[in-house]
Amino acid sequence: MKANTYRNKKYNLLGVGTISFGIAVNVIISYVSYKLDLPIFLDTIGTIIVAAMGGLFPGIVTAVVTNLICTVFNDIAAYFGFVNTLVAIYVAWFVRKRSFRKIQNIILFIVVSGIISGGISVLIQWGLFGGPQQDYTLRILSAIGAEDEFYRFFMSLVINICMDIIDKSISIAAALAVIHFIPSKARDIMQEMGWRQRPLSPEEIREMDEHAGKTHHSVKRRMTLMLLAISVALVAIISELGIRLYFDNTKQERMRVATTAADFAASVVNPDMIDSYIEYGKSMSGYKETEEMLRKIRENANGVNYLFVLQYREDGCYTVFDLGDENGNTNPPGSVLQVEASMAPYLSQLLAGEEIEPIETDAINKWALATYSPVRDRFGKTVAYAGAVVSLSYMADYMGNFILRVLLSMSGLFVLILAYGMWYTGAFTTYPINSMALSVEDFIGAGTDQKRLDAAVRKLRALDIHTGDETEKLYKAICDMALNQTEQFRSLRRFSENTVKMQDGLIITMADLVENRDSDTGAHVQKTAAYVKIIVEGLKKKGYYAEKITPKFISDVVRSAPLHDIGKINIPDNVLNKPGKLTPEEYEIIKTHTTAGKEIMEKAISTVEGANYLKEARNMAAYHHERWDGTGYPEGLHGEVIPLSARIMAVADVFDALTSPRVYKPPFTLQESLAMLQDGAGTQFDPKCVEVFMDALPEVKVVLRKYNENVNMEVADE
Repeated sequence: MKANTYRNKKYNLLGVGTISFGIAVNVIISYVSYKLDLPIFLDTIGTIIVAAMGGLFPGIVTAVVTNLICTVFNDIAAYFGFVNTLVAIYVAWFVRKRSFRKIQNIILFIVVSGIISGGISVLIQWGLFGGPQQDYTLRILSAIGAEDEFYRFFMSLVINICMDIIDKSISIAAALAVIHFIPSKARDIMQEMGWRQRPLSPEEIREMDEHAGKTHHSVKRRMTLMLLAISVALVAIISELGIRLYFDNTKQERMRVATTAADFAASVVNPDMIDSYIEYGKSMSGYKETEEMLRKIRENANGVNYLFVLQYREDGCYTVFDLGDENGNTNPPGSVLQVEASMAPYLSQLLAGEEIEPIETDAINKWALATYSPVRDRFGKTVAYAGAVVSLSYMADYMGNFILRVLLSMSGLFVLILAYGMWYTGAFTTYPINSMALSVEDFIGAGTDQKRLDAAVRKLRALDIHTGDETEKLYKAICDMALNQTEQFRSLRRFSENTVKMQDGLIITMADLVENRDSDTGAHVQKTAAYVKIIVEGLKKKGYYAEKITPKFISDVVRSAPLHDIGKINIPDNVLNKPGKLTPEEYEIIKTHTTAGKEIMEKAISTVEGANYLKEARNMAAYHHERWDGTGYPEGLHGEVIPLSARIMAVADVFDALTSPRVYKPPFTLQESLAMLQDGAGTQFDPKCVEVFMDALPEVKVVLRKYNENVNMEVADE
């Protein structure tokens, strides 16, 4: 745990240092480019370095922080943070999928990144500012005489993409040069920085993603969707609050300006002259001077685009002063105007000379805010109203632009939050859990295979998960459980092997009891067992009787082979060891060793629990003298009705009898013995068993040389 903590601190320090270096490179070069008014910015060199070495999240951090710092000297830098973030994402993806080791890959990266960053930059400029912002672009457009709006946009796109391709060419060259001089050990540590376990190869990640894709709702997908929803909601809430705050503040400011302008206008109008102005208009003394003062008030009141003085009577609304709207439309003094629908609710207050609150209306200059200030005579009677109108329509028009600015400013932060959430989920949850799941599946799939179990445990322990939370505790618990279970399997296997050895020893002992009574057999048990092994493995190799020959069948047959003559224990010595030819009666006694062997094995099977391997011993003991053509004994079985183990033993038993000396005969040569086996194929023996025995002649010779000194091997070697 202490080693992991130390390693994490070392990785974190190196990661922070590398990100800081990348940010510093970006900011310094961007500042120089900005001050020198260069046509390229080169503000992604550090981003490329960090993303190529550390991956997605460090690259995005570098991009976002870079643009935040650049806003100190470049006001519009915040709007282009999304472009820098896209470059970081593209670099991380490119390194993972293609790498920068081939020149064609570098060229592809330059072209694609130039098109992406250049194209998006143009869209941002035209969307926010209505046109290009770089001086060199404006000069080129002017030089080529681009007047048409679409043509200007298209040429701006071409110019920016070309410049960005040059920018990315220089940036990737500088970034790769810096990376080349960074020690390989530091690069390796950067690659491992985001992992909280043994770093996974791209192939392992692909396998893990495929494994996770089999689930209905993977943790990675669920967490990504949740973070995406949270990030979108966060950006939406912040944008909504920003817009609402801006709108309310701007509206209050415009209301204050309009109210001040209306109050000021009311103060400069002579209330005693209102009726005269209505009746005689501009010809009345003092009218023009008052109109000029009202004009100056409007000019100095920022945002007020309509200023007037009206008198409300029962028969209508009379114009006193009207400076005209932004289109130059005016109403001459004395004009009787129809009361607008938006003013109807306030008509009684206006006729009574009361003060009214500012009114939002869509009748005057579209969406507007109008304030009214009473013009009172010396007796306090309201004789007219001075009105000032500020348009709110421009605020609605600006809102779309403002929303776009907010979204662009927040986009980098949005991507950063999403990337951090995805990295954190992957590093601390998704990859550790999926790695454990795959390792546990390997462990389960190993079954009782000790080598595979040991390999699965080594693979599991090699994950080295060190998240420092519940995931790490789960990992350690699984490791301990797997290790303990593997050791238990090992102990059980050793116990089983000892049991098997004991059983085999008992089998050999029982076989020796029989063989010691038979003075003529001479290592018959060992030789027949060896021949049985050769035949059964040959059948398996050729695919014969594939449904029958399983690893367990092979083991049972080979282990049980020594018991095939166990029934001879019931044969009297004078018959068993008779040196001469047996009489028909004696031969019938000898034949009973098959049925006696069957009875002995069946009693053993019923007595020894779990001794299923003895079933094949019973079959061999009972039927190894049956013949393929059905003329054998004790039951006259034929063909494949004879148990396979007995058919195998028949070949092994006869071959050993032929090549071994007996009291009644000398051993036949190998060539003679093999000829007799081949003659008996299809009549006495299963032809497939004879075939695989003949094919394994080199192995047969090894057994003969080991046990049979009297066999004529010279003939056999010819």
